[in-house]
Amino acid sequence: MAWSKYQLILAATLVITGSINTLSTKWADNLSARGSDGNVRKFEHPFVQACAMFLGEFLCLLTFKFAYYYLRRKNDGSEDRHDLVKGNRDFSPFILLLPALCDMIATSIMYVGLNLTYASSFQMFRGSVIVFVGMLSVAFLNRQLVAREWSGIAIIILGLAIVGASDFLANDGGASKSRNDVITGDLLIISAQIITAVQMVYEEKYVAGLDIPALQAVGWEGFFGFCVLGLLLIPMYYIHVPAPFNTNAHGVLEDLPDALVQIGNNPFLIMAIGGTIISIAFFNFAGISVTKEISATTRMVLDSVRTLVIWTVALLLQWQIFHWLQVLGFSLLLFGMCLYNNILISNGISAVRRWYLRRVYGEMTEEIIVNRQADA
Repeated sequence: MAWSKYQLILAATLVITGSINTLSTKWADNLSARGSDGNVRKFEHPFVQACAMFLGEFLCLLTFKFAYYYLRRKNDGSEDRHDLVKGNRDFSPFILLLPALCDMIATSIMYVGLNLTYASSFQMFRGSVIVFVGMLSVAFLNRQLVAREWSGIAIIILGLAIVGASDFLANDGGASKSRNDVITGDLLIISAQIITAVQMVYEEKYVAGLDIPALQAVGWEGFFGFCVLGLLLIPMYYIHVPAPFNTNAHGVLEDLPDALVQIGNNPFLIMAIGGTIISIAFFNFAGISVTKEISATTRMVLDSVRTLVIWTVALLLQWQIFHWLQVLGFSLLLFGMCLYNNILISNGISAVRRWYLRRVYGEMTEEIIVNRQADA
């Protein structure tokens, strides 16, 4: 079935805003400005940028509230039927505190990693979350993975190894980023996916059954993440850390005053951080809408398109150099994800069957229904 114009707009919004989110964050990392000590340096403040991302997620809660009260004023019960707001509204927001804390830790670690590595690698390594979600699902959700899913996980691991090898062999960090920095960034991003997997498994076990509107859930997690991380910026100012994490004015874990001074001294930083805030809000809205209007597998495919866009832009902006191993690694990652999510098996076989039937019997006037046994 062909997509409607609305579905095409949602898909384009998902890809564009998702790409802008990663690219604007990396753009901010690459911008330089005078800091609080009077020296010009790159804007390397991952925890401040994570706060900006959570602020963007919090905007989803404001959007939810606006949509709910707008629909409620119609007095026709539409607030209980509209996809964006329908669901359980009688729940304690604190049930989302733990996943919000997981999101906060994982995002902060990933942004530290993004400071050290490439935007395309950042996006590709986030695909490793499937590996950890699968394993944790077996351990805590009593889920049985079939051979197809284990094969997908194995291929994803191979793809991740090849992407990591491409970063090692094609490192062009130059004076600012060494090969060790890039590999450290890659490992941090992969490590963060373990925490993200814990968040996803927790949400599946304890939150999914509550039927909380997705936009509201994202908004509350953004609220908790912004508040908690914002408070943690205070002690971070007094924690001294070694290289390569001490590139701010005072060599501490996070230097909020230095970040604010740099933002004030470079208007492009305002644009980059503003891009992060706005894009993450629209990205979450588009992602939820794509899942509802089309399918979750379509969202996964579009996320892969987003990776291609980020990779292409990073190459055009010369943020990294091309290496053929990354093509191979990304191809294996995509194949493994499709295999794990049963996109290739079911859709591929069905397409071949339809082609064969048309080839042998010609155009059929009646719909042919092919019953296939589900995965055991």
